[in-house]
Amino acid sequence: MTDDGALFEADPKPATPPGALAGAEADYEGAPLAVRMRPRTLDEIVGQDHLLSEGSPLRLLVEQDQPMSLVLWGPPGTGKTTIAYVVSRATSRHFVELSAVTAGVKDVRAVIDRARKELLRSGTGTVLFVDEVHRFSKTQQDALLPGVENRWVSLVAATTENPFFALIGPLLSRSLLLSLQPLKETHIAEVLGRALTDKRGLGGTVALDEDAKEHLVRMAGGDARRVLTYLEAAAAAVADEDAPRIDLPTAEAAVDRAAVRYDRAGDQHYDVASALIKSIRGSDVDAALHYLARMAEAGEDPRFLARRLVILASEDIGMADPTALPTAVAAAQAVQLIGWPEASITLAQAVIALSLAPKSNSVVRAIGAALTDVRSGLIGPVPPHLRGDNYPGARRLGHGTEYAYPHDYPRGVVEQRYAPDPVAEKAYYEPGTRGAEADYADRHARLRKIVRGEE
Repeated sequence: MTDDGALFEADPKPATPPGALAGAEADYEGAPLAVRMRPRTLDEIVGQDHLLSEGSPLRLLVEQDQPMSLVLWGPPGTGKTTIAYVVSRATSRHFVELSAVTAGVKDVRAVIDRARKELLRSGTGTVLFVDEVHRFSKTQQDALLPGVENRWVSLVAATTENPFFALIGPLLSRSLLLSLQPLKETHIAEVLGRALTDKRGLGGTVALDEDAKEHLVRMAGGDARRVLTYLEAAAAAVADEDAPRIDLPTAEAAVDRAAVRYDRAGDQHYDVASALIKSIRGSDVDAALHYLARMAEAGEDPRFLARRLVILASEDIGMADPTALPTAVAAAQAVQLIGWPEASITLAQAVIALSLAPKSNSVVRAIGAALTDVRSGLIGPVPPHLRGDNYPGARRLGHGTEYAYPHDYPRGVVEQRYAPDPVAEKAYYEPGTRGAEADYADRHARLRKIVRGEE
């Protein structure tokens, strides 16, 4: 550590890289499990296959020690610090870490200046790792530019924030942006299994029941660091047993959260989802929130819930409250951006709005009746005056010649045959009498009479 206490520097290719990032890997018994199990090579990294293929920029940086600057963007626990750590082990250059929380412009300039001098003196480059780079001010980010632009340093910057908003344009344009994807449950399970057996982890000294494993994986929320922290706490709780085994109650205590009896691949998935939809349809907002909470707590895919709400907005509310569909769609779009746990707030707002909205199934009945007739063969040719007339010869065939353009008439609507003959007298849409649809019912009746010449 330097005398200013804000950064550290490692000698080229140290056996065990010193410092807060690299030294945390040291194989000592007191190191946290998540630190001991940190991958040492690219091949040990889980869940980022799109970044690890042969010839990828990341492999070129690590395996061929090519100078380049990277911005690593992804959720917590997806491997940003791990990638920086792998770089620190593989590179023949000096490795320096700056904390965006504690380092100032003076620290940044000092690292850049030392890196430039070392490059000129010995030809040895420097890898600079900045964690949480989004916390750097514009001035601090500006201070990085000379080093990045002149390749006095190879910057590896990690952020959980959208870099197009969090980083200045000149820094982003001089760096390669690598997006890390959220880890799937299969990836988290792999991390968990490796920690149970690897000698750097628990080394096979602790057994883990299957239901306890599922609970830990689910509660990790795609964060590998979190699941290892949970596992370490659970293992400590059974350490004094003759044959240490982590059961479900122990796992629940480790994460301070009870396991929800909910099988997302079985009956519970469909039963609870069905209960949620039926509670909203029945306008019981409290029951609906209960079922939403159960599914959220069990780690249900929030996109599944959002899709069901979008369907319900048309199926059970429809024209009784035309704002229901935009509300559900907005919730679905928000869920795509944020995920759990914050998505529970957005989905709760949608659930409350849909539960309290007036209900009508006239939309689903209307399209259902129309589909039934089409499937039974009630189709018929399109009336000639409605056919397209924008190609040569169409007019000679009588296409569009007798079409009455509604905007040419005072009321904006005119008597005219639109439906084909087999369904000319059909009435598919029958408005309900609740909410806004009561107003549409009167308008619908008047328009139908005009179009069909009944007035």
